[in-house]
Amino acid sequence: MRIAMTGYGAVTPLGDDVEALWQGLVTGRSGVRELDRLDDTWNDLPVRVAAPVTTDLEAALGRVRAKKLDRSQQMALIAADEAWRDADVRDCDPERLAVTVGTGIGGVQTLLAQDDILENSGPRRVSPRAVPMLMANGATAQISLEYMAKAGVFTPASACASGAEAITMGARLIQCGDADVVIAGGVEAAIAPLTLAGFAQAQALAKPDGGPVDRLSRPFDIDRRGFVLGEGAGVVILESENHVVARGGRVHAWLAGWGITSDAYHITGTEPGGFSQIRAIRKALAISDLSTSDIDHVNAHATGTRVGDRTEAQALFEVFGDNVSVTAPKGALGHLIAGAGALEAIITAKTVESGVIPATANLQRMDPEVCLDVVQETRHMSVRSAVSNSFGFGGQNVTLAFSAV
Repeated sequence: MRIAMTGYGAVTPLGDDVEALWQGLVTGRSGVRELDRLDDTWNDLPVRVAAPVTTDLEAALGRVRAKKLDRSQQMALIAADEAWRDADVRDCDPERLAVTVGTGIGGVQTLLAQDDILENSGPRRVSPRAVPMLMANGATAQISLEYMAKAGVFTPASACASGAEAITMGARLIQCGDADVVIAGGVEAAIAPLTLAGFAQAQALAKPDGGPVDRLSRPFDIDRRGFVLGEGAGVVILESENHVVARGGRVHAWLAGWGITSDAYHITGTEPGGFSQIRAIRKALAISDLSTSDIDHVNAHATGTRVGDRTEAQALFEVFGDNVSVTAPKGALGHLIAGAGALEAIITAKTVESGVIPATANLQRMDPEVCLDVVQETRHMSVRSAVSNSFGFGGQNVTLAFSAV
């Protein structure tokens, strides 16, 4: 059974929707900027560069509604609305509609804010909405309420692989007959002093080096220094082939296959040699019944860390050689954690659909140990099939494979 992608929705550092995201990528814009804060906690941080979304979330949802939702839930609902309208699904049986939206840590903004209230003003000032706003499955639950989804709601929490894993879970629900339509994706809104300080202390974040901050995220570059923390949401509508054909719907691309593996190596480190990454890619190809020669393009996880980029490059070369084009959107978007895999699934599917491959932003000097055809200027070519990689802390590896309609 083929799985159709029939709708896209996004809230990103490059704009309010999928079109703004896409135009930003193909024209070389960056969503990375210095954070402008007055609070001493922010000013004391070693890194104050990130990739926040540009959307006025309160204006999009309405002030009253937005106040009842964590920032991550706001983004997820806006992206889901765009995806649902794009797919134009009508008369869907609620008992055949499911939701799978991944997150790394859920409502961290609410958790931190309410903890401050508890410490400074006491327990009676804590919001009665604190728990439903901070719980990890909050975004998934809010989407299910919005669309009356009764076939199940699921929230994978697999760090940076969460969004891609949620899409995989959605496809499996359709494949096993539990749903006809799934709202799937990932969201993260974790730009906060605690997370920035934690990532900085772990030596994972790129620190300003005197150059323009919008060029600080540079995957595969010899001078890469780490990743830039971003935020946002990506949501897709998945449908069984029978369902979309029966209703006469449009298909953007086919989700042809998926592969999930784990390193069992280190809580944050990457397995040397990328052997589990290789297995994930090969699993995705096997499920999709595609050979390596069928793949024209790879959307790389490539966050801009020294070891991570090099390990993924080794894995890709082992599977494909230098016979595929490769791009890394995190140069422009930063790293959206759970939102990354979902947004990059959309980017990969649009590449298959349009034959346009966005350039890897800020790649000025290729790491000589990266023996890949990394796209440095927006490229136009036929893309029959493509894969997208997402790898997360804890050794989570997910590869998605897409094919043209």
